[in-house]
Amino acid sequence: MPERSSLEDLWPAWCRRVDDYLERNLPLPEGQPGQLHTAMRYSSIGAGKRFRAALVYAAGTSLGAAEAALDVPACAVELVHAFSLVHDDLPAMDDDNLRRGKPTCHRAFDEATAILAGDALQTQAFEILASGLELSVTPSERLEMLALLARTSGAAGLAGGQAIDLQATTVDASLDTVERMHALKTGSLIRASVSLGALAASASAEILTTLDQFAQNLGLAYQVIDDVLDGTVDTPILGKDSGSDRDADKPTYLSILGEHDARQFAGKLHHSARQILTGAPFDTQLLLALARFTIERSH
Repeated sequence: MPERSSLEDLWPAWCRRVDDYLERNLPLPEGQPGQLHTAMRYSSIGAGKRFRAALVYAAGTSLGAAEAALDVPACAVELVHAFSLVHDDLPAMDDDNLRRGKPTCHRAFDEATAILAGDALQTQAFEILASGLELSVTPSERLEMLALLARTSGAAGLAGGQAIDLQATTVDASLDTVERMHALKTGSLIRASVSLGALAASASAEILTTLDQFAQNLGLAYQVIDDVLDGTVDTPILGKDSGSDRDADKPTYLSILGEHDARQFAGKLHHSARQILTGAPFDTQLLLALARFTIERSH
């Protein structure tokens, strides 16, 4: 039996697959309107850890899907993630200047272009998920994937979480408020990433439920560590403005729990996620490695 590839080997290859697919499918800067196309590429190609795409590939390949079939949902979730970051960074939202180690989209271009680039990245995600020929699923399965990504992008997901974030302050926020906010703002897309990978492999309803429970714990653990890093790691390492939530008086797991208890909480969530996959009828190696990365990452 051939030796299984490790996450350390596969993740860089998945990043290259995403960038190659986006290079081929995003509109070219030479076309009109060129500045919009350039801003879309600036915000989505060669950017970030591709954690959500990695979840798509890990879930899908663990259930027998070919990587080529997973390029479509992996890129769709990365485009939705990119759109959400572009919009979250705007002056009317979080007003950030740095993202992924470079100026935010509205700083590199202008606010109007950033708004349009975010809109276009989101719609591009649905276009490739609806029409990507590499995705070999039934029409009903594709429709289910589209509905899932739509819910994730809207009031029941990213948009709803950001709305709670804009209204919350450190003074009146509770742990429940922070958990609800991040279950939508961060957790929903992480859950969707795992589910889309499984749906691309035509997973059973039972497996989908198990994976969603795993991803629910994973998504919150990811955000807990994100909050800790935001308040304890310097800007050059983070690739974004360190302490921005604190400076904006935004409630976080760090501000409510403190670093020690926040890390303890993330550890409990990680343990729960691992337990959920115990005895699963498929190879869980890659998903467990991603769960471990979630709480061990340093930026």
